[in-house]
Amino acid sequence: MRRAFAALALAFALAGCGTSNPLRWIGLMDPLPNQPTPLKEIQATVTPRAVWTASVGKAGGFRFRPDAEGGRIYVASADGVVTVLDESGKVVSRHETKKKLSGGVRFADGKVLAGTSKGEALAIDASGHIVWSTPLAGEIIAPPAVSRGTAVVRTSDGRIYALALEDGKRKWVYQRQSPSLLLRTEAGALALGNDVVAGYPNGKLIALDIEDGKLIWEVTVSNPRGATELERIADVAGLPLVDGTRVCAAAFQGKVACFEIQTRNVLWSRDVSSSRSLVADAKNIYVVDDSSNVFALDKVAGANLWKQDKLLHRRLASPVVFEGKVVVGDGLGFLHVLSPEDGALIGRLATDGSAILALVPTAAGLVLQTERGSVVMVRF
Repeated sequence: MRRAFAALALAFALAGCGTSNPLRWIGLMDPLPNQPTPLKEIQATVTPRAVWTASVGKAGGFRFRPDAEGGRIYVASADGVVTVLDESGKVVSRHETKKKLSGGVRFADGKVLAGTSKGEALAIDASGHIVWSTPLAGEIIAPPAVSRGTAVVRTSDGRIYALALEDGKRKWVYQRQSPSLLLRTEAGALALGNDVVAGYPNGKLIALDIEDGKLIWEVTVSNPRGATELERIADVAGLPLVDGTRVCAAAFQGKVACFEIQTRNVLWSRDVSSSRSLVADAKNIYVVDDSSNVFALDKVAGANLWKQDKLLHRRLASPVVFEGKVVVGDGLGFLHVLSPEDGALIGRLATDGSAILALVPTAAGLVLQTERGSVVMVRF
């Protein structure tokens, strides 16, 4: 079982870089992975362009996510360097932490928050000094979340820690029993006001009180199905979506479901397997499934409005909505723009040929980070 767990953990580390079927990716299942669908010529009505590109260091197999705040872009790399860029792409500062960084960053209260593969949560000030370092019992592969003077840090084994933003002191830790096999997720948790919202194995979605870590509510997105432990993995691995009075999430080998927050009643659910985060606009919820199909679901009733299957097996990262368009990055370094009306591919941009790890919409443009260490500002 330990070997199976290690292999599965490796599989989902690769899944974090966009693999379309992580179990097949390392040979746990036959046949071998499907080849990415070749790109065909499209009728472009949008022209995404790279305004600037900066090199910040390679990702080293981790899914790094930039953060943007106050006209600055904050980026980390596996070699321990935190880079601060302005909106023109100019390097404002580089800070060598001398740590093995392993996840995305968050900027809050004048500090860059980051985590290491050895389980250290770090806060780095504007001069590059580590102002506090808190050891946690687990690898940190997700960016921290911040609310009400608290940094919420999730480790790869599923534990959630609340740390005082000022000095890093531990306020509480939440953990629950996990199945023997689980996804290795880089999504982390949401911190919104007084609530911490996070997905868990066995299709669970929970909310915690940010002050004391007590469980406020729990719902089931999807129940495990199948005869084997592998078939019964139904983890909520991507970030949930809080949209007004509803919360929505997706489960691997399960469903996408939305709930009314106040009553926790199920509003709707659809059979779509995804380990990615959800995103929404005024009308639709967009989800990338585990074969890299992109779906638009009606926000009110969950009806399947369209499905884009021309990016099959291209290892898509989580989608974003930018300037009214749906945007996804793939595992081969291409950015794709989709029409929210019918899912048609209406724009494309090639980057450095390596996996696009994350997309972050900002007021100045769409920021992306790649596996080879490029940070690119994209505008339409």
